[in-house]
Amino acid sequence: MPSAMGNLVAPVPNPQGQLPTVEEISAGGVVVERHDGELRVAIIARINRGGRLEWCLPKGHPEGGETYAEAAVREIEEETGIAGDVLAPLGSIDYWFTVSGHRVHKTVHHFLLRATGGFLTIENDPDHEAVDVAWVPLAELGRKLSFPNERRITDLARDLLPEFF
Repeated sequence: MPSAMGNLVAPVPNPQGQLPTVEEISAGGVVVERHDGELRVAIIARINRGGRLEWCLPKGHPEGGETYAEAAVREIEEETGIAGDVLAPLGSIDYWFTVSGHRVHKTVHHFLLRATGGFLTIENDPDHEAVDVAWVPLAELGRKLSFPNERRITDLARDLLPEFF
């Protein structure tokens, strides 16, 4: 669960002079709609710390007492403009990175959502991390997403889609 510091949990003890480690949690996922007989997914683009454009699934940190599913719905709508209903959990991914003198161990909980309304916009992203948003046909999603772990999540979503669409 998020701490009073938002998405950060107290640093993990630091043996033998290693950088301190912070645990971070996010939630997001794959929001799907059928358009002209084709399934498509809303994804966002952001600029990474190295200045490179990355296309990724929308995600963000739980706020207050939100469940991961509630956070995923809110974050997807904030970052893409698309409202959705959770259809199924897709599992979690975790990864490590270093920033500002500490290591971050990040876990992201993903969900499959059916789009229920809205229109693509990044104007409602309170963090202004998203620089673009796009509907991508499901068949092209693997080539568009920047991260292999997110491509694996979308493969799990693709396997579940016949149950819902």
